[in-house]
Amino acid sequence: MFQTRITRLFGIRYPIIQGGLHWLATAPLASAVSEAGGLGLLSSLSFPDQEALRQEIRLTKEMTQKPFGVNLSMLPELTGKDRTEEILQVIIDEAVPVVETSGRSPEPFAKRLKTAGIKLIHKVPSVRFAQKAESIGADAVTIVGFECGGHPGMEDVTSLVLIPSVADAVKVPIIAGGGIADARGFLAALALGAEGVVMGTRFVPTYECPAHPRIKDWFVKARETDTLMIQRSIRNAARVMKNKAAEKCLEMEQGGASLQELMALISGDLGKKALDEGDLDSAVIACGQSVGLIQEIKSVKEVIEEIIQGAQTTLQKLNVMNR
Repeated sequence: MFQTRITRLFGIRYPIIQGGLHWLATAPLASAVSEAGGLGLLSSLSFPDQEALRQEIRLTKEMTQKPFGVNLSMLPELTGKDRTEEILQVIIDEAVPVVETSGRSPEPFAKRLKTAGIKLIHKVPSVRFAQKAESIGADAVTIVGFECGGHPGMEDVTSLVLIPSVADAVKVPIIAGGGIADARGFLAALALGAEGVVMGTRFVPTYECPAHPRIKDWFVKARETDTLMIQRSIRNAARVMKNKAAEKCLEMEQGGASLQELMALISGDLGKKALDEGDLDSAVIACGQSVGLIQEIKSVKEVIEEIIQGAQTTLQKLNVMNR
């Protein structure tokens, strides 16, 4: 059940993809998602150089024989350096089955990926960018609504509207993200026209995720109102957990702070330290509104199986209602 163009395209059992999760999307988490029937992703910018990424890809291959992918976020203005070319070369050298790109158009190297036999997912926040991704040869498009953790774009359109809008506008299969953390969201996304879902926030409070236990506990206890939107002033809107760092960032933006001044709070290195040490207030940490739907820490396998089984049960109830 739930076989779609996404499952066939990537050779996976269930149309569930793990989000990029900067610093957290390492081999243990990605391989667990793939082993459970979904598509796990490594976050390429979590690794300092080509060799570190290469070793993580090889470790993932040791941990699972099933398909997995690499997330390639192209945001040089925030990372300080555009590492796209060096990361791309490792992905091709290691014959990674799937690449998920975001941040800007992958058009300059789309044909190169095709030639290497690598499937391309491009993640976008709006209809027009989805159409552009289709036009340059993306195999699938991920569309993320306003509810998502990380970067939902600047237009504030919710998943309930955005998913069917994109489904009507493109012919390639779409993967939906933003507000999805359980069977209800999974089934709703499919009903709205998606052929798969991407979840980031739900996979943070799992046993396989390398986040500090205090971070996982916060995700379990948080409500849907415990996130903030920041970085609008630099046109890189981000939904993050509501903490002292996020509130300070918002205050600085309202005061006209520059990107350089904001970097003292939004630096990726600060985020890594906070995730490793369990510091809940020192850095901004991506978190979607679906955090309010999470009740406990589980294994990745339990998360995925509960979603599939719950969706099947819901379908049966709907069928009874339709008699």
